[in-house]
Amino acid sequence: MSLRIVVTVKYVPDATGDRHFADDLTVDRDDVDGLLSELDEYAVEQALQISENSDDDVEITVLTVGPEDAKDALRKALSMGADKAIHVEDDDIHGTDAIGTSLVLAKAIEKAGYDLVISGMASTDGTMGVVPALLAERLGVPQVTLLSEVSVEDGTVKGRRDGDAASENLEASLPAVVSVTDQSGEARYPSFKGIMAAKKKPVESWDLSDLDIEAEEVGLEGAYTTVDNAAERPARTAGTIVKDEGEGGKQLAEFLAGQKFI
Repeated sequence: MSLRIVVTVKYVPDATGDRHFADDLTVDRDDVDGLLSELDEYAVEQALQISENSDDDVEITVLTVGPEDAKDALRKALSMGADKAIHVEDDDIHGTDAIGTSLVLAKAIEKAGYDLVISGMASTDGTMGVVPALLAERLGVPQVTLLSEVSVEDGTVKGRRDGDAASENLEASLPAVVSVTDQSGEARYPSFKGIMAAKKKPVESWDLSDLDIEAEEVGLEGAYTTVDNAAERPARTAGTIVKDEGEGGKQLAEFLAGQKFI
């Protein structure tokens, strides 16, 4: 018996860099270094652990949608231990929102073939966290999201979702979509052997025509959501030092009374 796992990953701007919007109010991905989203590393790690703990033959495919440089994210996942990669690249995808992205991913997943889809809990640039649920809806399969622990056994995916007051044990029959949190286990570092092996692993490149998607269904034109305006965050100003000589509490209360809180 074999298990086909597809891990969706995203190439995102480095959070330590100067991130900003381009003139069309999309995220500028040209003037800042990019990398594999840290939250997606947890998804790759969980796929690898499922493979290592399984008696079945497991094939792990990493899938991304993005520009040419997004291959760097795929190479990172391959060097961690994934078997192969798929890169969906098309100029008409530029500006696609989460709903459009879920369409492209779903079509690519169906084309690739799958038993289990694993995603991170959110991307570190958009941080919306809705794509796994959208994927499950488009694929017509169960979703088990925000898991701190995940395993597969006898055609069933099982996991634990940790909340503030309680934990839930969940399961779903395969095929299914799951997402994992940053509490699911530290992602491994690629070894030198893994980095060298990744150079020989297959990376397929697909465009919209390969997925039977019309340009009007994605991109800025097909987006259900748009950014109306954007402004840089104001620079931080110097704080106020309060010397407590018996009136510190009063001064603090007066300061807070004059602030506006959302």
